[in-house]
Order: sequence, then C-alpha cells, then structure tokens
Amino acid sequence: MSFIVAIDGPAGTGKGTITSLISKELGLVNIDTGATYRCVALNAIRNNIKLEEQEKIIASLENIEIDMKNEGGEQKVFLNGEDVSKQIRSKEVSQIVSQVSSIKEVRYKMVEVQRKLAQGKDVIMEGRDITTVVFPKANVKIYMDADERVRAQRRYKEMQEKGIQMTYEEVLKNIQARDKNDKEKEIGALKIAEDAIYLDTTGLSIEEVKDRILNIIGQNYTKKS
Repeated sequence: MSFIVAIDGPAGTGKGTITSLISKELGLVNIDTGATYRCVALNAIRNNIKLEEQEKIIASLENIEIDMKNEGGEQKVFLNGEDVSKQIRSKEVSQIVSQVSSIKEVRYKMVEVQRKLAQGKDVIMEGRDITTVVFPKANVKIYMDADERVRAQRRYKEMQEKGIQMTYEEVLKNIQARDKNDKEKEIGALKIAEDAIYLDTTGLSIEEVKDRILNIIGQNYTKKS
C-alpha cells in the first residue's frame, strides 16, 4: 500500500525544494506534478502550437510520454525519452504553463500520469490540486503559502542561479497572474483542502519549513528499514 504526502500551494512557496529535501531524508519518491504540465507546455512550444490552439494541444497528449527518475541523487524529468529537466524551467515555458494546465483535457490526462507515477510507492507530491483532486485521501495533506512579494523574490533568485534572464518585476507579475489563473480554474483550482494543515512560510527558512513538515509527517509515517 502506498503512503502519500500531498503538498499544495502557489508558486514560490518552496514546495519543490522542500519535497526534494524530504524525499531524500525519508526515502520517499518525489513526484513533481508541475513538471508534467511543463512537459505539455514545452511540447507545444517545440511543435509551434499556440495557446489558442487548444485542440492541437489536446491532440498532442496522445504522443506524450512523461517519466521521472532519480539519477545520482538528482531527479530528472523525461519527455518522450529525452531529459528535459532544464528546458521545462525556461522563461517561455513558465509564461504559458498555467494556461496550458487550465485546459480540462490536459488536467485529466496529467492526473492519470501522476497517479500512475505514484502507484505502489511511498511518495511525496507537490502541486496545485494534489490534496483536493489527485490524492484527496492522502495520508498527509499540507498547504504551503507565503506573501506574494516574498515568493517573487525567491523565484527571482532561483532563476538568477539557473541563468534565466527575468527581472524581479517580471517574476512578480508572472506570479500574480498565475495565482489568479490557478485559483479561478474550472478544474483543479488552487484551494485549501478542509483537512490540510496550513503552513505560512513567509518568515521561515528552508530548514525551518523542512523541520515542521518532517514533524507533521513523523506523526503518520515510520521510515522503512
């Protein structure tokens, strides 16, 4: 039987960093659901499919295979057998991924992919609708949040470190737009599950957030020997 830790929250709260750290410490499989949508967005860009061409985006799902593997302690994301871990974090993908993930057929397909990736495993999974749609019966459900300007600063620093050229103002506007779009989605809207534990990370360091979440998980999970 699987043990599922589900974490939801808006962009820039540190969900990706936290899930990576905790997966290594507890031996949980880290499944980045946002990366699955980024793969669809990247595929659309590579095939010159525009956002308004939703039928083409939907049709492209038939020829997309997504996989995630841990190689040398680092999670790699594969699109049709190609390692696209860096490409899916590009400025171009970031600008359209929220709109792409709003397409109902894309969400239905990616939920299938995410559940398949987690099947029979002890996993930690983060995204926008993990606690409410993908795994509403997860063993641990957490909603991470933070002030939008703090989130923008975190994301800006992350992009600088990866060599992605965006100004802080661009990042802030992108986050504000994504927040609005994520919360207004017809399917899988970002919201706090009734039984989720709310964690505001605004004034917390990554280590402090990690310790709090490890404590929450520890009340429900015993590390396998």
